[in-house]
Amino acid sequence: MGAQWKHAVRQASANAKGRVFTKLAKDIIIAARGGADPTMNARLRAAVEAARKQSMPRDSIERAVKKGAGLLDETVTYENVTYEGFAPHRVPVIVECLTDNKNRTATNIRQLFRKGQLGSSGSVSWDFAHLGMIDATPPEGADAEEAAIEAGAQDFEPDGEGGFHFYTEPTDLDAVSKALSGRGWTVASMKIGWRAKNPMKIDDEAARTEINAFLAEIDADDDVQTLYVGLQ
Repeated sequence: MGAQWKHAVRQASANAKGRVFTKLAKDIIIAARGGADPTMNARLRAAVEAARKQSMPRDSIERAVKKGAGLLDETVTYENVTYEGFAPHRVPVIVECLTDNKNRTATNIRQLFRKGQLGSSGSVSWDFAHLGMIDATPPEGADAEEAAIEAGAQDFEPDGEGGFHFYTEPTDLDAVSKALSGRGWTVASMKIGWRAKNPMKIDDEAARTEINAFLAEIDADDDVQTLYVGLQ
């Protein structure tokens, strides 16, 4: 949880699935700016693979690729906007958004943080490391520590679902991803993100429920792309 927050329940309903598809499509659109061919664009390849794993329709994936690569008449311009603040119980949160309307997003984020505290730039990011992040699953019999060393990753940890998170210097993200793929690992996603240096430990069940409800409400906003939370 000290890296990217994931809400397991959000994929349980049709509405939640639609939100997931919206976020995945944005990832593809942004990645496709670097080229429409996944074989030549590692970030796009990972974004498309992530969409396929969520059963996103093929025509939706192809349309997002074409839209991002400028191959359609319609144009879309997304801007990256980052917000920092605290969830209930002073848990640090970084919210990354992709939006076509910064004023709308700012208004929504202020409202969503009403049960927490919205901070200024740098208010919590000082306690996070800005890193390359790769999610990958191993081939049979592979050793994650050996793969991390050989691929040039700084660190790794299990994701609890049979795969691993690998952490790199931001400039090494693509090279490490290619090295893992070359060793037979299946790269599901790759991005530059935030990892908490000193994640908090909260054992009180009621407090964690309150925190997760707060995060789920933020995550449900269409402009919110990724949440990073300083919580174990």
